[in-house]
Amino acid sequence: MSGALTTEQLLKAVDEVAAASLPCWGLEGADLSLINHSENWTYRVTPKGAARPVILRVHREGYHTINGIRSELAWMRALQAEGGVKTPQAIPGRNGEDIQSVSHPALSVARQCVLFEFIDGIEPPQDNLVEPFKQLGEVTARCHNHSETWKRPPYFERLAWDFEHSFGPNANWGSWRDGPDCSPDRAKLLQRAVDLMERRLARFGQAPNRYGLIHADFRLANLLLHNGDVRVIDFDDCGLGWFLYDAGTAVSFFEDRADVPELMEAWKEGYRRARVLPKEDEDELWTFILMRRMTLFAWMGSHSETLLARTEGPGYSTGTCELAERYLSQYS
Repeated sequence: MSGALTTEQLLKAVDEVAAASLPCWGLEGADLSLINHSENWTYRVTPKGAARPVILRVHREGYHTINGIRSELAWMRALQAEGGVKTPQAIPGRNGEDIQSVSHPALSVARQCVLFEFIDGIEPPQDNLVEPFKQLGEVTARCHNHSETWKRPPYFERLAWDFEHSFGPNANWGSWRDGPDCSPDRAKLLQRAVDLMERRLARFGQAPNRYGLIHADFRLANLLLHNGDVRVIDFDDCGLGWFLYDAGTAVSFFEDRADVPELMEAWKEGYRRARVLPKEDEDELWTFILMRRMTLFAWMGSHSETLLARTEGPGYSTGTCELAERYLSQYS
């Protein structure tokens, strides 16, 4: 059972799943190297003969159903074909299916594996973020425009990033109260902020021009720049939520930094190049920045074993509380 495995045993088992999946695409003997493990496992696959690499994703257990993954891949295809947004496309296996199920004796359930094409590009430079945030705002708006008009397939199924699924008893990423260093005093402060967000979001509502299918993880790390073109990767968290939640994700892990107001002005400028941003929506922006911060706070509590949580966790509670205090002061 995977729940009884140590971290090292789990990593070994998933590596073996990844290797065992390669024949599904005729990639026997390809070189396999782990790129990242935060939620899923992502590998770079280099076929024999120094052919162009591809990207393999081994899904974690219990986060998405097969129809949920199919829905993600369908939107990525439609965005590229209809919305003018370049995304990495899934590569069907020898059996014609995008998703390959691979079992392992040490794991309680089969893991779902997807192979993606490799797309060129580099992450936006960090030395001057104003221009990258304009680009990010514009490509986000293009995604939202497509989301409003896309006819979802009959099997469509994705997570929701509404208030209930972000802060309720069965929140997608667990309870924010389990976040790092969340003392009783800090919990009281954060609860006040959560209560205020709940009231404001209820008033804000879920009209179709405000709420729909979103990327839900629009960090700069998920953008690639190539010859002036902006490409978008990692749709694993895409789901139903407020469009402005994507703005909050743009400043993930540094929501409390001093230059965030300037960066969000750049984001808004870029967004308005492709989509209307009403003043009343703009005025709610910090609700979604804090909402994202709080969901990440919960994620760190439920994923404390990951490198990202270990790296970002120290001090994250302090910054979250400072952001909550500013939010309460501004909106109460």
